Amino acid sequence: MKVTTTGRVDKADREAERFPLERVRNIGIISHIDAGKTTTTERILYYTGKTYKMGEVDEGSTVMDWMVQEQERGITITSAATTCYWKDHRINIIDTPGHVDFTVEVERSLRVLDGAIAILDAVHGVEPQTETVWRQADHYRVPRICYVNKMDRVGADFFRCLEMLEAKFDAKPVAVQLPLGTEGDFEGCVDLLEMKAIRYLDELGTTWEWTEIPGELREMADFYRTSLLETAALYDEELMEAYLAGEEIPLELVRRALRRGSLACELVPVFCGASLRNRGVQPLLDGVVYYLPSPLDVPPVQGFHPSKQTPEVRRASDDEPFCALAFKVMSDPYVGKLVYLRVYSGSVKTGATVLNATRDRKERIGRLLQMHANHREERETARTGDIVAAVGLKETFTGDTLCVPHRPIVLESMVFPEPVISVAIEPRTKADQDRLSEALERISEEDPTFQVKLDPESGQTIISGMGELHLEIIVDRLMREFGVEANVGKPQVSYRETISRPARGVEGKFIRQTGGRGQYGHVIIDVEPLPRGEGFDFQNRAGAHQVPREFVPAVEDGIRGAMEFGVLAGYPVVDVRVILMGGSYHEVDSSELAFRAAAASAFQEALRKAEPLLLEPIMKVTLNVTDEYVGDVIADVNSRRGKVESMERRDNYQVITAFVPLAETFGYATDLRSLSQGRATHHMQFSHYGEVPHQLAVEIIRRIRGEY
Repeated sequence: MKVTTTGRVDKADREAERFPLERVRNIGIISHIDAGKTTTTERILYYTGKTYKMGEVDEGSTVMDWMVQEQERGITITSAATTCYWKDHRINIIDTPGHVDFTVEVERSLRVLDGAIAILDAVHGVEPQTETVWRQADHYRVPRICYVNKMDRVGADFFRCLEMLEAKFDAKPVAVQLPLGTEGDFEGCVDLLEMKAIRYLDELGTTWEWTEIPGELREMADFYRTSLLETAALYDEELMEAYLAGEEIPLELVRRALRRGSLACELVPVFCGASLRNRGVQPLLDGVVYYLPSPLDVPPVQGFHPSKQTPEVRRASDDEPFCALAFKVMSDPYVGKLVYLRVYSGSVKTGATVLNATRDRKERIGRLLQMHANHREERETARTGDIVAAVGLKETFTGDTLCVPHRPIVLESMVFPEPVISVAIEPRTKADQDRLSEALERISEEDPTFQVKLDPESGQTIISGMGELHLEIIVDRLMREFGVEANVGKPQVSYRETISRPARGVEGKFIRQTGGRGQYGHVIIDVEPLPRGEGFDFQNRAGAHQVPREFVPAVEDGIRGAMEFGVLAGYPVVDVRVILMGGSYHEVDSSELAFRAAAASAFQEALRKAEPLLLEPIMKVTLNVTDEYVGDVIADVNSRRGKVESMERRDNYQVITAFVPLAETFGYATDLRSLSQGRATHHMQFSHYGEVPHQLAVEIIRRIRGEY
């Protein structure tokens, strides 16, 4: 049977049409860099009739990668949202970056999405950033389907990808397709539910035919079909009974069971294709409809009342009070500040006044926009399940909750990683000075992992981010978007300080006596080291007769403030426990200010007594190296104070995993190309903070203090 899709749909005002919630899908596309997320999204837009021409990453012509920086580099930098329609379903899609420097885009997208397509490169399988985004999806319990892309590439191996999924993740991968041919002979796929082959007939992938499964694949198809049914039967009693009785099993029964397992995040339906050659995308869209959740399939969103602190719940229904999460902020040169919202319940109209429950501020929604990458369409109303952008919200930022004023709720916000790399930046001319400050402020509003601060000693403006590429893109945006010319210093590592042993009974006093009322605060604290990555823990063991309860929060605030600047080189202090053991107060002169100052003084003194250490960011580096260069690459890693953790053979190359201090990785991409004649590739992401060797720490501290 021959099937044709023209890629066109009837668009009779479909943007304004209200789809039943059970036919809405909010999905993200996630993977390692260069696995084919944007290419797959471009095909989805073409086959669903959203676009009339397929964009190509290599040509810089994609719809979703609309930024100049994305088109020049051929990578996704910012997540882009769009909406399309397939088989009477409305699909809201967010295409996310794969580069680790922009992992915040994945984090905040997964926070508001109901499902995801995880894309694997058929040649490389599960890669490092795939593991990162998979863990993020696990954290938010996002059901996913998997798409093994690039089946037409030399070295493509669908079955190894299945094995890697099972070995590296707890989820159970279930093949719902098998590849029909491989590498240059890849023609389509075998559908294990229909038990027929799909063979594509034209270059655009719009025409295909259903055929019988080739004889050489029949035995393998039977094996994987049996495995599929056995797994699916665990989620449906009716299917289990039919399977055990040897009866013919209806297609819808199998899909229902697979959907249940997928929604429970216990199994992952796996598809295959070659997006660049337009093979396999339509069945993947079917998988989105069949196996990923609607807003009704996910649990009701939970939060708390901002003043009463009591739990609050909102069901996915237009009849519930309005509630939405702001998950992204963007500066648009034409409309100003855009705030992306995921509406969890209720509805809101243009011009409505809403409450920012996170900041206790009322805001007016000036306009509502349906986004298609950087193109905008006006909306009068946003309803449950919608992903829209709002204009006119002046005091709303990433992670804030918007709701109706008479039924406030604060949803769980997002936690973002701390920056690991910094550079000094200064305007080239006096005219650039004001524009630079304004531009940096707007970018920091957009990106929670980008930070700006003023160095009090040097007077320099320091910008911090997640990696060299992250800061490079920001500097490029300053020039192109904001017209600011700036000079940038060399990258600097964001070190941290901690302690190596406890310090007990350290006192801090703040006593000031002037003509009128004085100031009196006195605390006694213990400090203890915590395991790496534990952050900060504060405990109060002082009696109310020593430090009254109303002053305890001021003590904690004072310590937190003091943690911003360590005693070795002024870097933030991490991984410490502080215990308030005692102190004293004055009935008249004691104040929060006095206890805050006393606590800060005690903490600084305790740091000096607890043998402080300098910590540096350690990067996890994954290298793909052909055999002849393995020795040179490992020697180079060792010379950078790196430690090789593991080596794994894949086909004709080795995958080396190593941990290397960030300070030793600047310019590593160029050095690796030289070592391997351009044949080795690498991926780097932050892993943890580790102790700096003593002699090196002494040199760093002396340099920071300006002693040489």
